[in-house]
Amino acid sequence: MEIKLYETIGDFAGNKDLARDIRVNKIIPSLEKGEEVILNFEGIESATQSFIHALISDVIRKKGVGVLDKVYFKNCNITIQKIIKIVTEYMQHHS
Repeated sequence: MEIKLYETIGDFAGNKDLARDIRVNKIIPSLEKGEEVILNFEGIESATQSFIHALISDVIRKKGVGVLDKVYFKNCNITIQKIIKIVTEYMQHHS
C-alpha cells in the first residue's frame, strides 16, 4: 500500500494526531495483511521529529526492527531523511 502523506497533511508534517491516525488506520492494518507500506513524502518540505516518531516508532516497538524491511520511505528530501534516520536509530537502541 502506498500512502501519499501530502494528501492528508499538506507540505509540513507536524501534526502528531494525523501521524497517529495514519499509523493506526493504514500502516498497521497493511502490515498485518502482509503488505509492504510505502510512505510517500512527495510535496512535503519538512517534518518534525515528533511526527515521524508518532508515525513509525510504535510500529517498530510492536513488530520489531525487522518491520523496516517492509516500510519504505519515498521522495524524502535531505531534512526528512535525517529525521527518519534519527528516529529509526533511536528505536533500534530503545525498543
